[in-house]
Amino acid sequence: MSTQPELWPQLVAVAEKDSFLFAASIVFGLAIIHAFVAPLFARAAYRLEAVHDEAVKAGEVPVNARGESSDFRAAVLHLLGEVEAVFGIWTFVLFGLLILWPGKGWEFACRYVESGDYAAVQAGLASAGPSKFVEPLFVFVIMALASARPIMALAKRLVGAVSRMLGDTPVARWFVILTLPPLFGSLITEPAAMTIGALLLSSQFYELKPSERLKYATLALLFVNVSVGGALTNFAAPPVVMVAAKWGWSSLDMFRQFGEAAIASILISNVAYLLFFRKELLALRPSPSADEAKLSRIPAWVTSVHLLLMVWTVAMLAGHHPILMMGGFLVFMAFTVATPQWQGPVHLRGPLLVGFFLAGLVVLGGTQGWWISPVLVRLDEKALLAVSTFLTAFNDNAAITYLASQVPALSASGPIADALRHSVLAGALAGGGITVIANAPNPAGQSILAPHFEDGVSALKLALWALGPTLVAVACFVFIR
Repeated sequence: MSTQPELWPQLVAVAEKDSFLFAASIVFGLAIIHAFVAPLFARAAYRLEAVHDEAVKAGEVPVNARGESSDFRAAVLHLLGEVEAVFGIWTFVLFGLLILWPGKGWEFACRYVESGDYAAVQAGLASAGPSKFVEPLFVFVIMALASARPIMALAKRLVGAVSRMLGDTPVARWFVILTLPPLFGSLITEPAAMTIGALLLSSQFYELKPSERLKYATLALLFVNVSVGGALTNFAAPPVVMVAAKWGWSSLDMFRQFGEAAIASILISNVAYLLFFRKELLALRPSPSADEAKLSRIPAWVTSVHLLLMVWTVAMLAGHHPILMMGGFLVFMAFTVATPQWQGPVHLRGPLLVGFFLAGLVVLGGTQGWWISPVLVRLDEKALLAVSTFLTAFNDNAAITYLASQVPALSASGPIADALRHSVLAGALAGGGITVIANAPNPAGQSILAPHFEDGVSALKLALWALGPTLVAVACFVFIR
């Protein structure tokens, strides 16, 4: 590490060679700030809508034949207040900047935004590897599949069975939902686990109207637990997928290095928050679910088809076959139409917004390696763990591990390289719940649960409640190996 040139002169040299990278980092920083202040735009939109509604009632503004009318300013503010749309919006800013930048232009901008690989486009190559947009596409598809009625019915039965062993109270369901779906994420992938966990929490916990503190604590636990829970295999968590092949890690290797620590982290954090909120959790009273009986009557063969389609989608992600992945999605849509008596509405708004968010993150994050890689390569084991955890909060953990996999020192053989690899991945996994952009599945959970927060989800409150579970995860990864 000591043979590396000084950091600041190296960064200055890179910025002087390609000044666009510095400008792209400014755009990325503005996008992060926007993500944190998005609730302010949402609240302003609601205020304008309230004023507009009063104007409609007073007959002061035009309406259509159905009596509908909207305030264009409120619509724009609503878009700016959608956290899932933030990075997509700033992608258009980056795209326009690329077009206008000397030496770049229209063709360069199109090639980069379509590939997500800045270095390859800059070098005049078609691409340095598989499309960077396979993961956003996968998240869109798996979210739609995981939220289907047969899958949710199966998840409810499993959670209900385990909850009944613990007394089948709201606190038991809360604990089980925050434990099982995150751990199952190592098999069904983190985006699917996040979708199922968030939907179950929405219907079985948030509907009980807990306090705001408990709402944020629960959301933070879900984010951190899903990020950590995907570490038991080498194919389910985006940050693991980015490095598993490069570093030669099998699912057995992952479980040996991170499995026990991940399970311990989830259980310790859940128990700690259970004890902290025990009075409020015990005071919650369950509300009857009118559709639970109907959900239990879905035939096993219908559920099996949905499960097979999820397995197909995961396999196509592993093989980088986006066309076949979309083929499976079309089969899902056709099967849903063919079996309406056992299906519910197909909700695509959330998956589309989350896919848009991640695609924007790919484009914006693809120009940040010029400063992240030099930082990572200079760190020892402890510092790398801390910096990886911190950077994950501001730049998706999959991007952190991908950039780390490009550092030669981390791909070498030997105990020192092994320790460094463990540190960077442990930090990326532990820090995956601090912010909504820290882990690819987080926007899915926030999209589902945001309606339960009156003023939208506050990034600061989420980070504060996620800090405890994050530190627990870091400690478990350090001491349980």
